[in-house]
Amino acid sequence: MRGKALKASRHRSGEAWCRNAAGTPPVRKALLALLAFGLLHGTAPSLPGQWGGGRGSGGEGWLSEDAPLRTAREVPGHSVETPTWRNDPGFERDVWTFARLRYHRNPYGPRRAGYCFTDFPDSDLNFSWRLQQLTSLRVDPDGRVLRLTDPDLSDHPFLYVVEPGGMDLEPDELKALGAYLRNGGFLMADDFWGPLEWGNFEQQIRRALPGAGFVELPMDHPVFHSVFDLGTSKNALQTPNFRAGENSQYTGVTWEYHDGEECREVHIRAVFDERGRMMVIACHNTDNGDGWEREQEYQYFFREFSEKRAYPLGVNILVYTLTH
Repeated sequence: MRGKALKASRHRSGEAWCRNAAGTPPVRKALLALLAFGLLHGTAPSLPGQWGGGRGSGGEGWLSEDAPLRTAREVPGHSVETPTWRNDPGFERDVWTFARLRYHRNPYGPRRAGYCFTDFPDSDLNFSWRLQQLTSLRVDPDGRVLRLTDPDLSDHPFLYVVEPGGMDLEPDELKALGAYLRNGGFLMADDFWGPLEWGNFEQQIRRALPGAGFVELPMDHPVFHSVFDLGTSKNALQTPNFRAGENSQYTGVTWEYHDGEECREVHIRAVFDERGRMMVIACHNTDNGDGWEREQEYQYFFREFSEKRAYPLGVNILVYTLTH
């Protein structure tokens, strides 16, 4: 993707993404796969918007874990405003919704982990927008924020949790999570680093699903090839926070340091039920959410991490869950 196209308009980059993808064999295959699934639009819309600006470099505002909000649209973004859209009248509920899990942080957990609103709301809205823009899925423009005890949890088969290395679930939440996953729900965990954070998250899942165990997914697993062919190396899928990502063009370092650990190795692990259905996928030592959130702020970060890694992996995971 050429820098000029990126500078012209943040939202035109979606069209450029398609054009660039069609010129490379692995992603051309992915686009054909999307057509086979009946997901791809003929033309992605082009909406106005400039790279940079907004509050992107200023950091995120801090939301209380108990903030009274229902959707991602209720919170100001950190970057250029994500466009909104309307679904056809009468089909407002017949949509796919990006649902984020709200939880309380373990005060005794890893020092830098456990903020359930990291990358919010931009990551949720940008990922939803890209799906609306590039596929024929009808997508909820507002997203949803949920507790595990919310009565409409079962209406949302895809649930995203960020920084679960510091997550602390109450007994009623653990019970609800176990029931949700056993009854067909799916959980994607993202942006947690190092063995301490992994240990806390794994413990939470084992408490929700007694007897369950994670397996490391090999690179020939269909989730890595369901739409985009993501190659043969998990480390090549690593997305760091945007500052480390920008610096990586000079340093080559795409990993982060947490609790004294150098978190070089990306792990993609999953939990399956007795029928082989994937219930949980955990993206460990990578930060896809920053790839979605920060796509419009830095051209290098978009080209290297959002476009090549975070979005393709996120789309693959979603399509895999929809088709398996």
